[in-house]
Amino acid sequence: MKPEDLIKKIESGYSLPPLSPVAMKLIEMALDDSCTADKLASTISNDPSLTVRVLRIANSAFFHSSKPTTSLRQAIVRMGFQRLRIMALSLSLRETFPMGTIGPFDYEQFWKISLYKALISKCISEQIGEGSPDEIFISALIMEIGFLILFDIMIKPDSEIAIITLEPLEDLLKWEKGRYGIDHRQVGEAALKCWQFPQSIAQSQLIYGEAALSEDAPLLAKIYELAGKFSRLILHESTSFHDPFIEAERIFGLRREAINDILIETFDKVQYIAKSLNLALNKEMDLLEIMEKANKTLSDISERMSNFDGRNYKERLPSFESLNGKNEVVQYTLQAVAHEIRNPLLAVGGFARKLAESLDLDAKGSQYANIILEEAKRLEKAISKMNNTIV
Repeated sequence: MKPEDLIKKIESGYSLPPLSPVAMKLIEMALDDSCTADKLASTISNDPSLTVRVLRIANSAFFHSSKPTTSLRQAIVRMGFQRLRIMALSLSLRETFPMGTIGPFDYEQFWKISLYKALISKCISEQIGEGSPDEIFISALIMEIGFLILFDIMIKPDSEIAIITLEPLEDLLKWEKGRYGIDHRQVGEAALKCWQFPQSIAQSQLIYGEAALSEDAPLLAKIYELAGKFSRLILHESTSFHDPFIEAERIFGLRREAINDILIETFDKVQYIAKSLNLALNKEMDLLEIMEKANKTLSDISERMSNFDGRNYKERLPSFESLNGKNEVVQYTLQAVAHEIRNPLLAVGGFARKLAESLDLDAKGSQYANIILEEAKRLEKAISKMNNTIV
């Protein structure tokens, strides 16, 4: 099938996984300016499962609710008409696709990654004070929806594919383009247009990677790209702990403390939202995973600082105090080492401190965070000695 033929079929509705009757009705209502909150509430109430999940989210800390409501109409007023409409449609899309592993693809992992990216995107929006945080959450949640369609139409029937790796995104898109002549972001743009999502959401499908981080990129694309970097920190083994912190400051001027707040808030909310999406997720395991990356970063720092262990030297190595003004080469080396490890050390130490403050003292995560914090403090003292030595 030619890429242009696939796009035409998607735009005409052919080969799309069937949406629920409620979702189809919501698409029609999205084009009707005369549609009222009462009409929307009446439509959603035809799907009991969707009703329960919409009310649950409306009453959650996600929308900073103070008083609970059992009325869909009140929920619509609370969240805003357009926002609720998109959210209800997004939840319906989530129900359209299966769960578990099918062939080379793990649907559960797909939605887990999408949820973390969406929550981090929302928190970033709140921190920088730009955009509508909950609308950005919804948009980010379905940003990779095109992959589910591409998998259903082209990848699943491809018997030569043994496993699909969802990250890094750009590698996946390049592979798709090379094998099928089209990537899932192109598919996603066509599908979201077909489903009558706002133009700004559909257009963001085609902006990713370095282009998404450029100065003139749309806000949603910038936020989502940065959220992807932090979600990889949580979910993927190879990600450097401090690199996303550097990017966050470069793109949005977010300092380490703000990023720590974003990560802590994400872990606070992720289990609750996952339940609303009928998604199995172990927050504790994911939290331990990011802490393990923090611990590995500290181990790497310790190794760098102990490189000069004396085993390969005939002369006894000098102490920090004895180097003052006496060895320019060693001083230059100390300066380079201190500069290279200061950022990751401060990132790890700040995160561990914030995490230790936010968790119950008896929690396993809290105990691990305190161990990491103590090690970070020890290394910070060593860095301080280096700084005092450099003149």
